[in-house]
Amino acid sequence: MENIIDHHHFITQSEVNKFLLATLLCGLIGAEREFRNKQAGLKTMIMIGLGSTLFTILSIKIGETSHDRIASNIVTGIGFLGAGVIFKEDNNVKGLTTACVIWIVAAIGMAIGAGYYEQATGVTIVILITLLTFPYLEEMVERRYTKRVYRIVKKYENESLEKYEEYIKNSRLKLSRGKQELSDGLITGSWTAIGSPKNHKKFVDRMLQDEKIIAFDF
Repeated sequence: MENIIDHHHFITQSEVNKFLLATLLCGLIGAEREFRNKQAGLKTMIMIGLGSTLFTILSIKIGETSHDRIASNIVTGIGFLGAGVIFKEDNNVKGLTTACVIWIVAAIGMAIGAGYYEQATGVTIVILITLLTFPYLEEMVERRYTKRVYRIVKKYENESLEKYEEYIKNSRLKLSRGKQELSDGLITGSWTAIGSPKNHKKFVDRMLQDEKIIAFDF
């Protein structure tokens, strides 16, 4: 079997080892993405890693004068793939982490294809530690600093919405004023506020008791 692999220019044992390592390392990252129900999971990451590994191997074999001729285009091509998982939902942009993971998985595949196994393994370990630990750190930060967008609509009574900004400040929330509009006798304002969930609840409860507010998004 080894003679068939090595001596008929089909595939070498070294290349088989590269594909196996790419499957393992990229599969570990993909498993983490799959566990968190992200768009690009186990199968996607394995295919990206194997594809990058194969392209790099072919680039070295085919590009006799320039070994990076094919491999260099992986960086450009993977950018389009990563962009496909980024989307905007309400006022939040989602998928950025998954897009970055796709990018780094392609880099790991390229490293394996070029024979840099230690670098590929080291980066995989760092990525796994980051993906597994940072969500807990983000949750801890979010408990103290939650970001919300508020929108208030009320009947215009010859006054602005500044008093509602004061309510936000008095609730110990850091605010950023958004768009304010006057139309058909109604005045509308929006704000982005950052603070603890407790302070957000304090502000929301106060607004829900205001009978002059026609619509309140929170």
